[in-house]
Amino acid sequence: MRRSTSRRLIATALTTVVAVVGTACSSGSGSTGAAKDADGGTYTIWDPYPQFDKGSAWAKLLDDCGTKAGVKVKRTAFDTSDLSNKALLAAQQDNSADVLIVDNPVVSTLAEAGVLTTTDENKLDTSKADPNLLAAGQSGGKTYGTPIGANTLALYYNKDVLKKAGVDIASVKDWKSLTAALAKVKKAGKKGITFSAIGTEEGSFQFLPWFWGSGAQLTDLDSDQAVSALSLWKGWLEKGYAPNSVINNTQTTSWQEFASGDYAFAENGTWQLANAEKAGFDYGVLPIPGSGGGNAAAPTGGEFVTLPMQGDTGRYATARKLATCLTSTQNLLDTDTTLSYVAPTAEVQDEQVAANALLKPWVDAVKAAKGRTSDDLGTKYPKISEQLWKAVQSALSGAGSPKDALAKAQSAAQ
Repeated sequence: MRRSTSRRLIATALTTVVAVVGTACSSGSGSTGAAKDADGGTYTIWDPYPQFDKGSAWAKLLDDCGTKAGVKVKRTAFDTSDLSNKALLAAQQDNSADVLIVDNPVVSTLAEAGVLTTTDENKLDTSKADPNLLAAGQSGGKTYGTPIGANTLALYYNKDVLKKAGVDIASVKDWKSLTAALAKVKKAGKKGITFSAIGTEEGSFQFLPWFWGSGAQLTDLDSDQAVSALSLWKGWLEKGYAPNSVINNTQTTSWQEFASGDYAFAENGTWQLANAEKAGFDYGVLPIPGSGGGNAAAPTGGEFVTLPMQGDTGRYATARKLATCLTSTQNLLDTDTTLSYVAPTAEVQDEQVAANALLKPWVDAVKAAKGRTSDDLGTKYPKISEQLWKAVQSALSGAGSPKDALAKAQSAAQ
């Protein structure tokens, strides 16, 4: 079933898979190992969470799900990008894991290489997952797994800095009012906003909420809307509302600038929540506003639980039981709390907010979020993203105008 085609496509997939992973979360190195165990009663699960050892709640959950399914679970944890490559290589050898938990932008790459089964084939129930999150695992009109959770971007703000500048956060509803707030902050002697515009996927990841918030589409990089988004960022640098350091900032160094206490705003993700609590000043979180108001679509991070193709199709039924257990309502709450993720279902999101009201703006941001490979972009996304971050770098460094930089990007992406 698609085996010969898969092997032909996997080599191409290996060259593109690294480009889009690791922007929305980070993890350390993991161990390697063969996917299959000689014992038919052992099922393999590969995940990108090497930070969780054998004694962790996550590892115990995997074992519990195995027990409920009547099998033993053999778990292997990898670094995010390493996992994607290992999955492609294992598929070449017909040695795939039974359950593969993989970064969401890689799902379409693995799917188009013929590595994954569709939910029509494996009968995995995705009915409770939010459609905008599920879209990150869809390609060619088919769905390849279910999200285990999501993280995304929003604006952290320093309440003390805004208060001293006379800015009411409730007034920040769109780009115009946000820029006006930045002007007040600068006038008060403080710094405006910091973000990551580095020439990598991190730069594209952070620019996308403004790009999408303008109404632009990734298939039309030089539209008037796209130009307005890049002009917004360039204008902030020119007026001193954002530092020139954003051109080289990663999401980590951008956060470090905000943590200094001098900045009013920082664009960053849910994974900084623990650091925000340690920052030493009162902070709040605001979904990134769209150009004319409302919440902009920010890109989603987080993983999908998928079931790879197997030579022995009789394994799918048990693999489905394992995947269903991992994404059940009861287990999602604990798992997403551990991962600092927003759950992919409304039911569990409500439970998260009930337990921690600070998560409300993040739930709102996730509800408006969008997968980078959505709109059926699939494996086209890495090339588009590369041209997008190059355009951002060009405009912010002064090498070209936003219009010219994006026109060049669109030409190269085509």
